[in-house]
Amino acid sequence: MKKKLLLYFLILIPFCVFSQEKTVTVSYSNVTRQKAIEIIEQNSDFHFYFNAHWFSNKELISGRFENKPISFILDDIFNSTIINYFITTNSIILSNGVLISTSLTEDYFKNPQPDTRDSDLALKATPIYNKQYLTESKTETDSLITLGKQTNINAAETHTLSGYVTNSVSGKPEYNITLLIKGKEISTTTDANGNYSFKIPAGVNIIETQSVSHQSKVQKIVLYNNGQINFSIAENVNALKEIIIENKKTKNVASAITGLTTIDIENIKNVPLILGERDIFKVATTLPGIKTTGEGSSGYNVRGGKDDQNLFLLDNAVLYNPSHFLGFFSAVNPFTTKRADIYKGSIPAHFGGRLSSVFDIESKKGNTRKLAGEAGIGPVMSNVTLEVPIVKGKSSLLFGGRASYSDWILGAIKDADLNNSSASFYDILFKYNHQLTLKDDFETSIYYSHDKFRITSDSINKYSNQIATVKWDHDFNAKSRSSVIITNSDYKFNINYDSQIDKAFDYGYGINETQFIFKMKYKWTQKHTLNYGISSKIYKVDKGFVKPTGTESLIKNITLDQERGLESALFFTDNFKVNDSFLLDLGLRYSLYQGLGPASQNSYDPNFPKSDLTVTETKTYKANEVVKNYGGFEPRISARYFILSDLSVKASFDRTYQYIHLLSSNTTQSPTDSWKLSDFNVEPQSSYQYSLGLFKNIANNSLELSVEGYYKQSKNILDYKVGAELLLNENIETELLQGEGKSYGIEFLLKKEKGSFNGWLSYTYSKSLIKLDTKFDTEKVNNGDYFPSNYDKPHDFSAILNYKFTKRYSLSSNFVYQTGRPVTFPIGSYNFAGSSYTLYSDRNQFRIPDYYRLDIGINVEGNHKIKKLAHSFWNLSVYNVLGRNNPYNVYFVTEKGKIHAYKTSIFAVPIPTITYNLKF
Repeated sequence: MKKKLLLYFLILIPFCVFSQEKTVTVSYSNVTRQKAIEIIEQNSDFHFYFNAHWFSNKELISGRFENKPISFILDDIFNSTIINYFITTNSIILSNGVLISTSLTEDYFKNPQPDTRDSDLALKATPIYNKQYLTESKTETDSLITLGKQTNINAAETHTLSGYVTNSVSGKPEYNITLLIKGKEISTTTDANGNYSFKIPAGVNIIETQSVSHQSKVQKIVLYNNGQINFSIAENVNALKEIIIENKKTKNVASAITGLTTIDIENIKNVPLILGERDIFKVATTLPGIKTTGEGSSGYNVRGGKDDQNLFLLDNAVLYNPSHFLGFFSAVNPFTTKRADIYKGSIPAHFGGRLSSVFDIESKKGNTRKLAGEAGIGPVMSNVTLEVPIVKGKSSLLFGGRASYSDWILGAIKDADLNNSSASFYDILFKYNHQLTLKDDFETSIYYSHDKFRITSDSINKYSNQIATVKWDHDFNAKSRSSVIITNSDYKFNINYDSQIDKAFDYGYGINETQFIFKMKYKWTQKHTLNYGISSKIYKVDKGFVKPTGTESLIKNITLDQERGLESALFFTDNFKVNDSFLLDLGLRYSLYQGLGPASQNSYDPNFPKSDLTVTETKTYKANEVVKNYGGFEPRISARYFILSDLSVKASFDRTYQYIHLLSSNTTQSPTDSWKLSDFNVEPQSSYQYSLGLFKNIANNSLELSVEGYYKQSKNILDYKVGAELLLNENIETELLQGEGKSYGIEFLLKKEKGSFNGWLSYTYSKSLIKLDTKFDTEKVNNGDYFPSNYDKPHDFSAILNYKFTKRYSLSSNFVYQTGRPVTFPIGSYNFAGSSYTLYSDRNQFRIPDYYRLDIGINVEGNHKIKKLAHSFWNLSVYNVLGRNNPYNVYFVTEKGKIHAYKTSIFAVPIPTITYNLKF
């Protein structure tokens, strides 16, 4: 057919004459294009020449024409295809996109012509291209690919080529793959979803994919119009999972951000942790600057900050309680998590609302190519994750769920009060993502977690997180991208007490927030990349209720008024590359908070401490009336300077505001803590932080070394009066104190990710101090001087070491040492008015004994055959190998007139566990 078609073309072209076009009467209904051509041949003198595989047999067309020119009919048939045609006297030659012309253009020999030796029709094509294009999507092959339809109207010099790059084995999108046009200084990289888009010259182009960890792929194309090509690339045979792409490895040296910690989600499976369960946050505490007050703590203290000063985000929505089981386990499922970045130094300007850190966690996108999943079973919980393609190559659904059977753990703790206790939890996540067009991506996720526990037999405690998010990304062009995000977060806890019939009650609390975010990213020039946008969220806080349960209960029904507030912000960042050595990240955020009615606010006599007796006025506000305005500018400035190609110095300054406070009478965060919005009597917290550090990559980037120091000053830090009553207190401000805080420290990190022996060593020396000084002596703490906070632990050392004997067998260890946290001890007694009283030391003058622990784990992977139904992973670990009786708390009991000290521990003996995971 090809030879015959070429022969006809060569014979007919010279004798082509332009006369009045013939008309045809023809009709056809629900037929293929090839069948329509046959019908035209039967009803006219025309004969067609073409290759049948150019046509799809799936698409059907219809038409009815009476005495219409043949070109009119052909335009209708080949509309929305790349087929061109050429009419001679009684013959019609079809071509697959190439324009057939009767003459050559003046600049024909000045322009390179497509090499069509591999195409279906070996014809010289005129260098004419059309802005009014018809886009064709093709998947990459080894042969020449022709994109678009060549016409002779309004030629364009460049067109947009786009598509996505996936892993040839897993089908998952590949991030940061470079696509280069060979022989031309044009390139781009894929985004987190594997998508790419760039403008390239019309005509012949050779595209090559480049990556350190993947094999290169080369594809020759002829581009007539905008089009799409998708690549499927294979990993290098010798690339191990532990090896990180080099540009990621050098990120710690090259970026301008200080205090950024990124958790390697895949490799946390090698870190032996409590009861063998993978835990993103527990791994984070082994890195510099991130601590907890002890085992079983649900809160985190970052660079000397309180546990309410951390913003936990899951798919851009706030997670108010990030812990399960009283802090033993994370509420974030590592099997559904794609990325976890922790900002503790230079916080980007689009984040706000917390003073100390941002835990930015993004869940995975499901596999759009094939069914995939993972499942695991351990002594505490089981998990399952499924990735289901919905529209192949475009959309998928991710499901992940975990459930516990953990009551036996409470029985293992040596505490008689816990003998009748129970605890259970579960969490689920659904995420749907869809590539709507080449420029539009949509995703939505729903997350829910639930905990239920009974400590002793007195009451049942429940708490839950609920999150819903919607995100739409749009690419305006290769330089500009927007994101619209809507989120809703809901947190509730409930206590049901029924041990005494006459005192049975149901107590509850809840907080809900709805947030809108609009972000723009614009690559202005090669030196300036701009990020800017707006955000706004509305808070609704149900401060608490108590109601009797049962007909015999004497408890009064109490419901506190709801609190409402609106927090909004404008933000702007310029990532400014001054030169190859000097990089600036210039951010500015302006936040505005408005407390909203309906509400009642008290004014107090300034000459006396706040109490119910010193109220001078109570003002009532209507619905949505502004109670109080707070706000301010929050500059976020960071810089990086290369001293050498693998050595950089970084510095940053951050200013932050926080308009919401956590009320807790415990040393650490607990599920029953409640949140309080800033109002007429409670001012927002604020802080500024300076950071300075050196970052070095050693031995061809196989070792990462960093030394970073910081100083942070805070205002309006919330604390409490002695004997404060926080539960269901309508005038809670009478129990609160607001003071100053300061923290400083130096952090060391040595990290190795390549080779058989890998892991990291981290050490932090830090101080966290607080000052509660007012004009009233009765409210001063420690005479108004600075004293150690509850979470002040000057020395913190962690060693995470992993040795791979083979590709399947490895040994892991985790050693932790921390200074004991501060406590207040009784130091004597005295008599007054005939009664004996205990005399206590200054607040937090003493410390509990230091904490240290060693964990060991053995990891066994299944064989690494590619063509397997599933891949397995075993972990055998021992938590607290040394059996160290680490004290969690010290308490005092008066017995026969004498004070006796007792200490409580969580796990005082070695805990062996075994877990099994299956990935397919």
